[in-house]
Amino acid sequence: MAQEPEVTTVSEKGQVVIPQSLRKELGIKPRTKFLVYGRGDTVIMKKLELPDLRKEWDEIFRGMDAKKLKISEKEVLDEVAAVRRERHRSR
Repeated sequence: MAQEPEVTTVSEKGQVVIPQSLRKELGIKPRTKFLVYGRGDTVIMKKLELPDLRKEWDEIFRGMDAKKLKISEKEVLDEVAAVRRERHRSR
């Protein structure tokens, strides 16, 4: 993290510019999502890492194709939910 704090200003629209040095350091690109917490006079922003759903589906179907499986949509959705629960527990 940056050694010295940076100063930014809230615009009329409520927008805040994240200094370029922090954007580079944290890999923040346009359309990056954040969780925002506030308490007293403190605001904390945390990058929200969303799963790549297309990649997850591609992996599932690749596995199915390799095994020539016949599987229902419900079974696929149940498996995706189980994987997500496991990932959430391991964080």
